[in-house]
Formats: sequence, C-alpha cells, structure tokens
Amino acid sequence: MHSALLNIFDHPKKNGLVVSSNQKVELPILTEKKITLYIKREDQLHPFISGNKFRKLKYNIKEAEKLGIKTLLTYGGAYSNHIAATAFAGKEYGFKTLGIIRGEELKNKWDDNPTLQFAHANGMRFKFVTRDWYRAKEELEAIVRLKKEFGVFFRIPEGGTNQLAVQGCEEILSPKDSDFDVIATCVGTGGTISGIINSSKEHQTTMGFPALKGDFLKKDICKFVKKSNWDLETNYNFGGYGKISKELIAFINDFKIKTSIPLDPIYTGKMMFGILDLIANNQFKPGTKILAIHTGGLQGIAGMNNVLKNKNLPLLEL
Repeated sequence: MHSALLNIFDHPKKNGLVVSSNQKVELPILTEKKITLYIKREDQLHPFISGNKFRKLKYNIKEAEKLGIKTLLTYGGAYSNHIAATAFAGKEYGFKTLGIIRGEELKNKWDDNPTLQFAHANGMRFKFVTRDWYRAKEELEAIVRLKKEFGVFFRIPEGGTNQLAVQGCEEILSPKDSDFDVIATCVGTGGTISGIINSSKEHQTTMGFPALKGDFLKKDICKFVKKSNWDLETNYNFGGYGKISKELIAFINDFKIKTSIPLDPIYTGKMMFGILDLIANNQFKPGTKILAIHTGGLQGIAGMNNVLKNKNLPLLEL
C-alpha cells in the first residue's frame, strides 16, 4: 500500500487534524443586514480529493488498508464528485477501483464525459447499470451479484456516506469555528452534515441545503446524529438534483467575479444562493455570524458546461 497514505490525509495538520482556511465574504447585502459570512475553503484541501470527499474517504481508505482489501467499489452518476475522488485516491494509494455508474446509456459514450474520463484515466473500471438496478443497489441481492462478478471488495456507499465518512466529516470544524452562530452546508446523502452536527457546539445551528427533492434526508441524517440543533432548508434545490437555471448560472458567475470564490452548480452554488436569499429576506438576526462549508465539487463544472452548451444555455465560468 502507498506509503504516503497518512501524509496526504493528515497533512497539513494542527492538533492531529487537517485545517482549511476561512475566507470572509464581502458583499453589500452583508453590510446592509449586519451579517458576517465566511466560507470554509474545504475545496482547497486537495486538487483531486476535494472538499467533503477528502473527509469521507479518509477513514474508509484507512479501514480498507487495515483489512487488507485491495479493491474499492462505489457508486455514482455521470458527473459524480465521489466517483472522481475515489478513482484518484485509489490510484494514489494502490487500490483497484470499481465504479457502478447510473445510466446504461453511458456505456458507449463515457469517454465524452469529463468526470468519467478522469476516473478511467486514474484506473477505475466501470459497470453501467439501469436506473432500476441502481435504485436497488443497497439490497442484499444486488451486493451478492457484485461479489460474484468482481470478487472481494471494500464497498463504499453512494456519495461515500457511512459511519466512517461521518467520522471524517466531524473533523471539518476546528476550535476557532466555535465563534460562529450558524454553520451552513449543502446536503447530498447526509454524511457531511451529520459529521458537522456531531462536532457543532450547543449554541450553534447547523443549516443544511439539500440538492435533492424529498423529505427522506432527515431520516437518513438521524441515523448518525443525536443532537437537535439542525434543520434542512428545502427551498433552494432548483427543481432537484442536477437541475440548473439561467438564474443560478448568473448567480454563480457573479459570485465568483465579486468574491473570487468558485462554486459548483449542484451543491455549493445552490447553498450560497439560499444563504444570501435568506439574508436579503431578514431570516437572520443582525449580528449573526455564518460559516458556510465549501464542499468542493468543482470538477463537475466542465461536464455541466457540456450539458448547458447542448441546451444553448449560458456557461459557467471556469
């Protein structure tokens, strides 16, 4: 196994934990409403194992190494940040990687997809499955079939979320973050927000911005947390996972021009749109200090731009 395993996941470190910087956001609306907003730049932890994927994979990879299992198997869609990060991490640490990819139609055109190109270039093999198969991927029968086809593997769930991932995400907040009143994060499968809730202070509220429609996430999050100082803000998914509008594109591009901070269209762009909309509508008391977690995901912009180009929509600035 790769000797640099601990070095990448534990360096740079402070008190044994990786530390990311908090960048202050300066916008007129924040001054007007007397709100302080910082973004924790988790996207800068690593160029390819970015943001919350860095946190989620840390203990999963260490566990696979401890068990002596040489193959990582995981799941994702066409532009999955998790698929890209797992492929790179696998190559870096000497694992074989298998990606179970949602959408049989991608089988003969995956090499037109920047995310899957990147994953393949880093050694990941793919199995493309129907959406019906994918919906049943957590059932025992599906897992048994995969074991018959591929042999022994260490299975990481879609989005990387399991107890090991939550353990990693508990390290996102540092002691200096206790000054904030609100911790905001985007939500996909619930692992990141669960870790943040677990490590949050009693006086803090953790606010999640789901990228998916539906009410199921609260139940999933409750599997990992016991605290009640959190809630989900469900009005900013822009129609569901992967859905994007001209308004959101314009917002992301404008935000980057004004702050120099890039956002992705699936997760962080929607979260930041939501935070600033809530601020504009006086949903936070003057004097509130907000820390928004940048969970990475920037690799997906190139793929999304291909989709936008085909729809004759404006592009996201790279």
